[in-house]
Amino acid sequence: MEMNLERELNPQQLRAVRETEGPLIIFAGAGSGKTRVLTYRIAHLMNMGVSPFRIMAVTFTNRAAAEMRERVQQLVGSAARDVWVSTFHSMAVRILRREARFIPYDRSFIIYDSADQLTVIKHCIEELRVDDRKFRPRGVLAEISSIKNELVTPKEYLELTRNVREETIAELYSLYQKKLLQQNAMDFDDLLIQAVELFRSEPSVLEHYQDRFQYIMVDEYQDTNNVQYVLVRQLA
Repeated sequence: MEMNLERELNPQQLRAVRETEGPLIIFAGAGSGKTRVLTYRIAHLMNMGVSPFRIMAVTFTNRAAAEMRERVQQLVGSAARDVWVSTFHSMAVRILRREARFIPYDRSFIIYDSADQLTVIKHCIEELRVDDRKFRPRGVLAEISSIKNELVTPKEYLELTRNVREETIAELYSLYQKKLLQQNAMDFDDLLIQAVELFRSEPSVLEHYQDRFQYIMVDEYQDTNNVQYVLVRQLA
């Protein structure tokens, strides 16, 4: 594939595309061509002889991932199929299903959406006889999600509690996770947490993916939360 980078990119974009080795962060405003840079960078790497199998691009929404995948395909053709272009969660699902023998879930685990989560947490609140006027189900889920994003387990959180409210949240968090595991289900936060824990507990699995992905690009990197940052850091 022939590309005229000097003609198709402005000087700042060109510099970002050609800077292929080592860590790089790109600051750019809306509409300045960030996705263009990412896709051309992938195409440039492949033109340099890098296998698409060794390239990963991660973004936040399915729509952004689909757009990026389509643009890469326009530039490099069918070889784009071998580039991992996905959301953080899709990446985690793909890895967890492949490596399911190392996690406490069956390979056919299901993923709960917000409605499913709400049903489970309501059952937890009812089972523990917690006042749902003081502990609103959606609010409890939001608190649990924040705790999970800091990679804190139910047991660890219980040890950190400072008051009765936090102790109650810890109990709800613990029961919520037990119910998910019993149902062979994960919520979206669990997908990332399980991927991080997999890499922590199985160094050989982590080494496999570190070796595979030599070039990792993260769209909207400033929006990564702690668990997403840790996951990327492990791979890189």
